[in-house]
Amino acid sequence: MLLYVITSRALLAGDEEAKRAGLAELAAEWARGGVEYIQVREKDLPLTELQALAARVVEAVRGTGAAAKVLVNGPAQVALDAGADGVHLPAARPGKAAGDSAPLVAQNAALAAEQVYARAGREVIVSAACHSAEEIRQAAGADLLLFSPIFEKTTEPRSARGQGLAALREAVELARPVPVLALGGVTEKNAAACVQAGAAGVAAIRMFLGDGWRGLTDVRPSI
Repeated sequence: MLLYVITSRALLAGDEEAKRAGLAELAAEWARGGVEYIQVREKDLPLTELQALAARVVEAVRGTGAAAKVLVNGPAQVALDAGADGVHLPAARPGKAAGDSAPLVAQNAALAAEQVYARAGREVIVSAACHSAEEIRQAAGADLLLFSPIFEKTTEPRSARGQGLAALREAVELARPVPVLALGGVTEKNAAACVQAGAAGVAAIRMFLGDGWRGLTDVRPSI
């Protein structure tokens, strides 16, 4: 089972510096524990601070000697300058310009990231968020997809109804051969069901703040 962490320093204790230091420490723990991907998702930060924090996470992960990859939810240049392995793209939305289409916007974003990294002599890993069959088709060019929400999730003051395992199974079939990770309400208790539905792994925020995820590395996809 692939494990994909999405960061949220707001859930950590302490002042701002303590949160950032704690995030770096957690990143090292995740990497040592077998997590394959760590997405730095801190959208409230200015790009210069996002880059600095991402670089801090990259340094922590590299220091473990583990194979975990760090992705940045932000511009490809920021990710590259931070030393990250790639980027995460939000779900595609139609462009503002006349004639723009969502598939073109999504594909251009992936291509742009590839070009930024290629100029530096590096390959980029691209993950993309998807919530529907249409968005899966739009995400052509991504290396892995995060399909959500699978289970009902409540984040005050909003509640998102889960699409369920049947929808996940359909997403996996549609996306082949690109691996799909289940996101949204995923816990150590229901992660195995996602893999049994065909997902290559799971993605989450809160689940990785505890220790329950550590037993998931041995769960294997059924198909």
